[in-house]
Amino acid sequence: MTNEQIFSACSTAAMIGWVILAFLPFWKSRDKYVLGIIIMLLSATYLWLIAKNFNPGVMENFSTLAGVQSLFHNEEMLLAGWVHYLAFDLFVGVYILRNARANSINHWITVPSMFLSFMFGPIGLLVYTITRTIITRKYLADAG
Repeated sequence: MTNEQIFSACSTAAMIGWVILAFLPFWKSRDKYVLGIIIMLLSATYLWLIAKNFNPGVMENFSTLAGVQSLFHNEEMLLAGWVHYLAFDLFVGVYILRNARANSINHWITVPSMFLSFMFGPIGLLVYTITRTIITRKYLADAG
């Protein structure tokens, strides 16, 4: 597969995961399938891309912004970074779903937070945490 095909396949898989989490609330174990299949496939793809491009000297690049920027000059490392975002943001979506369930928060109230997590990662988690705090009146509500 080309890098563009991997990008497309991973982006499509993540989108399917988000659709499942947000729009299939009647499927009670959807989070297990998204985590157990889609996120694990993204994680395996990430591992493959990192292993394929690993250079022992790369660790020093994490100590400066310029060093991190240099990592993304390699197209496959840029792709790995994208897959990393897809997997972690989707993982946050699973967390939101489970945490809302544990705190008896209506599923549809979480959908805007999931959308924001899909588009802007941590902003969705922040909005969900604020929403949950308002609804439960507890900042440190049940983890779920």
